[in-house]
Amino acid sequence: MVTVNERRIILDTGPLVAFLNRQDKHHRWALMQWERLQPPLITCEAILSEACFLLSGFSGGQAAVITLVQRNVLKIAFSLADHVDRIGRLVRKYADAPMSLADACLVRMAELFPDSAVMTLDSDFQFYRKNKNRAIPIISPQAG
Repeated sequence: MVTVNERRIILDTGPLVAFLNRQDKHHRWALMQWERLQPPLITCEAILSEACFLLSGFSGGQAAVITLVQRNVLKIAFSLADHVDRIGRLVRKYADAPMSLADACLVRMAELFPDSAVMTLDSDFQFYRKNKNRAIPIISPQAG
C-alpha cells in the first residue's frame, strides 16, 4: 500500500489530472509527490470519472487514467453502494460548500482508512471533517 510516513494515500482528482497533464500549473508538484510514493494509490470511481472528463480534451488522457488502474498504480478501494447513507449525510452537512459526490467519497474513505492522508488540490479538505470532528490529513501544495 502507498505510504508517506506510514500513511495510505487517497488520491483526489486534481493531483491525478496534474500528474497526467504537463500543462497543468501543479504538474511539477504532482510529479514530485508521485516520485515519493509506492503504488497503488487508493481512490474511487467518482474521482476517475472526474479525471477522465477533465482529460477528455487531451490526446490519450482518458486512456492514461484507465492504464493507471490496469497497472495497479491506482486501486479502486471504495463502493458507493456500500456507503450511500453516509455519503448522503456528508453532502447534506456540507451543502453550503457545496460538497461534490467525489469529495464525499474521499471523506468517507478517510474514515474507512484511519491511517490515510488525502492528496488534493482542493482547499475544502482543510475544513471537511471525518468521523464528525476530526481533521483529515492532507497532502497539497498549500500544506507544504
